[in-house]
Amino acid sequence: MSNDDDYTAPNEENRFGGRVRRYARVGASASKLAARLATGKVFGGEIDHAKYAAELTSALGGLKGPLMKVAQILSSIPDALPKEYTEALASLQADAPSMGWLFVKRRMRSELGAGWQSSFTDFSREAVAAASLGQVHKATLPDGRDVACKLQYPDMSATVEADLKQLRAAFAIYKRYDSAIDAQNIQDELSERLREELDYTREAKNMRLYRHMLATENTVHVPEPVEDLTTSRLLTMTWQSGQKFQSFLDSDADQDARNQVALNMFRAWYVPFYRYGVIHGDPHLGNYTLRDDLSVNLLDFGCIRIFKPEFVNAVLTLYEALRDGDEEKAVSAYESWGFENPSRELIDVLNIWASFVYGPILDDRKRKMGETNSVAYGAEVAAKVHKELKSVGGVKPPREFVLVDRAAVGLGAVFLRLDAHVNWYQIFNDLVGDFDPAKLAADQDAALKLVGLERP
Repeated sequence: MSNDDDYTAPNEENRFGGRVRRYARVGASASKLAARLATGKVFGGEIDHAKYAAELTSALGGLKGPLMKVAQILSSIPDALPKEYTEALASLQADAPSMGWLFVKRRMRSELGAGWQSSFTDFSREAVAAASLGQVHKATLPDGRDVACKLQYPDMSATVEADLKQLRAAFAIYKRYDSAIDAQNIQDELSERLREELDYTREAKNMRLYRHMLATENTVHVPEPVEDLTTSRLLTMTWQSGQKFQSFLDSDADQDARNQVALNMFRAWYVPFYRYGVIHGDPHLGNYTLRDDLSVNLLDFGCIRIFKPEFVNAVLTLYEALRDGDEEKAVSAYESWGFENPSRELIDVLNIWASFVYGPILDDRKRKMGETNSVAYGAEVAAKVHKELKSVGGVKPPREFVLVDRAAVGLGAVFLRLDAHVNWYQIFNDLVGDFDPAKLAADQDAALKLVGLERP
């Protein structure tokens, strides 16, 4: 390796510096769009949401940064934004430009010091993956271990804040014409989680937490962070070999293999939730790979949510309420989650969506996810819920709902694509059959203390 670590390619600087100008353009576009929507509403004009969604997408598309991560989340949360907007945003891909080699060397020097090269016997010049917040290089340590080095792009804190400003603009547009969902808590939750993702030392703690929680799960694998090569903007972890999930979907894998992958994915997400009150909030296809034995490699731990034991208990209480037709239990569950004095009418509407999400685990038989949770049926249910919420005066979902719903819908989509045919009722009840809120609280406290994290 050469010693020109302090050199920065001018075209690289210009590439990232150009973000400022793009943000200004996007802000102007969003403001004009909001004004047009307001004018259309005040004067009774017909609002062409599809047209305005296309305009907003065009404006945001130039960023291709952290906002695209938010867009992926929003596109899977029913009614966070109107479907015209979520469909348009979902079409955008996180495609941040990767940093060139000279720029990478400068960034590595800023994180590990001038002699950073001595920490590796090999370090790939080209990024093996580029995402919204950073890029990944494969490297080898002197002890022979292969590692992944996730290096954050420069100035990402300012970039994220600028993107969150655009997110607020998008929500403001929605608020001007639709009162079914008060999205303030959704906005607050996404903002806090995205800011947390900037701190790679926190992600390393999340990774150690998942290694602890899944230590006895032989179908799920979690990398080990390399502490002395990790900073707030550089995360070094052991390399996990596996095929991309899309490659498996495109293969001729038989039904048994697809069912096994679905089961492994289910346990990867829900063992931590029901035993420790922790959930991975981003089941995006790029966040995991599959080994030859169909076990799952979890790769990204930036978007992690820790819940109070009472919240997890209420998730099970609502399940029992839907299973047994117990209205009082349902009221208790919603109140535990933070719905203040929910009316009977609101409970009925919320149960429409809850019945859709819980549907596969309410039926004790082998079945496919698509029987009641297909994309088309989900859209139909969401539209009905949206209409009914407007009729009862709207609702402000608690913040905790955002990532739980994201995980449930996102995993449901994965199971749909796998075309898995299993007894979801049995799988779920095998996991939660011995659920004890007191044990969860004790196990959670011990696990968080072990890795240096705190319960919110």
